[in-house]
Amino acid sequence: MSILDIAEPDPYLVERRHMVESQLQDRGIHDERVLEAMLRIPRHEFVSEDYKSQAYADHPTPIGESQTISQPFIVAVSLQALGLQGGESVMEVGTGSGYQTALLAMLARAVYSIERHAALTQSAAATLDRLGFNNVKLVVGDGSHGLQEFAPYDAILVSAAAPGIPRSLFDQLAEDGRMVIPVGPQHSQELQLVHKRGGQPVINVIEGCRFVPLIGAEGY
Repeated sequence: MSILDIAEPDPYLVERRHMVESQLQDRGIHDERVLEAMLRIPRHEFVSEDYKSQAYADHPTPIGESQTISQPFIVAVSLQALGLQGGESVMEVGTGSGYQTALLAMLARAVYSIERHAALTQSAAATLDRLGFNNVKLVVGDGSHGLQEFAPYDAILVSAAAPGIPRSLFDQLAEDGRMVIPVGPQHSQELQLVHKRGGQPVINVIEGCRFVPLIGAEGY
């Protein structure tokens, strides 16, 4: 049985509802599937004891290895832009704590997530397993190269900033697929929605953002 199905009092439920209402709905997040997923997934399970009191705060939170769990609003914006309906195969670049991975697992059919830090991958895997997710595969490696062995993907979500759209990731995107990726210099980026149409990228800028850099052969 998944921990998500256990009907026990949740001391963080009030905070989670407040996060969804004030940080997401009040700022334009309207995708009901995204809102429901972010209400259900216990974000506090993906941070250390030292940061549990900040799990639902409106800012990024450290998770170790000089990485962060992204601000809830940015996570929601990215997920809403992907427009997942439930049947998609998704690649995530940057597993991190596994929180966004869990959200993707609720919103899509299968999630393939790559992370360069083995320690983060191990921790995320333990949390996802404990919460009962069984449609996720985690891999340690260079995220800028993606995961060719499971391509093509209906959607790709990149959780680190790249100087440009990595060719390997775009090539692994299915025709008519979409990718959300922060692009720009390390101090400030644009969150971009990239559609693959006729084998070419069609780019729409979502908003300004700031992510940790994508380290790898096709990153920084």
